[in-house]
Amino acid sequence: MEGSASTEPRDRPLQLLATIALAGICLWVIRTEFPRVVSDHGLWDFGAFLASGRAAAAGLDPYGIYPPLTPHVIFPGFEAWNPNLNPPISALLFQAFDIVEPGWSLRIWWVISIASYVAAVALLLRRYSYGLHHGLIAIWAFALAGFWDTLYLGQIYMPLVLIAVIAWLRLERGDDVFAGIMIGLLISMKPNFAVWPVLLFLAGHRRPSLISFATAAVIAAMPLAIFGPGIYLDWLRLVATDGERAVFLTNASFAGLAARAGFPSVGTVLAVLLLLALAAWAFRRRPPVISVSGLALIASLLASPLGWIHYTLFLLPVLLHHWQRPWAWLAGTALIIPVPIILGYFGAPRLIQLTAGSVYAWALVLVLAGLVISERGRQSAPAQEGFLR
Repeated sequence: MEGSASTEPRDRPLQLLATIALAGICLWVIRTEFPRVVSDHGLWDFGAFLASGRAAAAGLDPYGIYPPLTPHVIFPGFEAWNPNLNPPISALLFQAFDIVEPGWSLRIWWVISIASYVAAVALLLRRYSYGLHHGLIAIWAFALAGFWDTLYLGQIYMPLVLIAVIAWLRLERGDDVFAGIMIGLLISMKPNFAVWPVLLFLAGHRRPSLISFATAAVIAAMPLAIFGPGIYLDWLRLVATDGERAVFLTNASFAGLAARAGFPSVGTVLAVLLLLALAAWAFRRRPPVISVSGLALIASLLASPLGWIHYTLFLLPVLLHHWQRPWAWLAGTALIIPVPIILGYFGAPRLIQLTAGSVYAWALVLVLAGLVISERGRQSAPAQEGFLR
């Protein structure tokens, strides 16, 4: 049963050793990452959000490049500006970042982000209790590369992770209305997660799906009414021309893997095939809501043009739901490798970038494979029980 501990006595010493080893690695990561994050390293992505909010307030293009606030990223063989890529509602929300001095605003946002993440982890720990692993899960969650790099960049993911966790838990309890509202809030800021309500709809879970799209539509109408349709044209134009960043090593999607392999179009093909396969599976099999949600979340990352390491935080409920499975442990371990280590592979030969430099992407592929195998096992269980009877 998912969410409960059932370990054979002979396996416990090995499990204890694995737990101690993983906990030690996690503590080392935390000790390494903390000084990097709290150092005076500039505003990074938070600066882009601040610039976007200021531009919108002044009647300028919130998707423009405004040095020095808009970060300029340079690595061996890679150079790009990082403007705000979030949907137009962000142009309204980011104006709040300019209420106080930027340095203080970033620190306030850190507090909000950490509080949101603590709440998300606490909710999941209350739902998934694994005895000996309970403390390990807490340590592991705060060692994830996505957690530390989100803070380093001043990104906005952690409140959205809390929203996704609440949606997952409410779906599990059958609270379709509240879950749908939460999913709607999520996709209004991160449209790649629209895969989630689409698959829910195809699988027959219509109410949370429709409510989520209605919620997102209401939110999308706000900037349309304030700024006019031009802001959506500016946003879509920027998104359509941002393919150069797919090759960046912290992009864990199929697009990132394919770009680093030198065949960028293959990423699009793989993404389309994955989405079509999941759509057919959901429509034909009508799987339970949690099965749909797990595969929808991993597909939202792999099929996205930009599936940054920070997006892996949205897999917390997926990994904890399957925590007893070896693939969840292996993928979870890969996802705590600090970002600076991965970025060190910039300038390395293509094969190195595609293997060691793409470890985050391969971890997501492993999660996808694990979920598919688990789902096939779930579907075959009733047939096996019927045969035994």
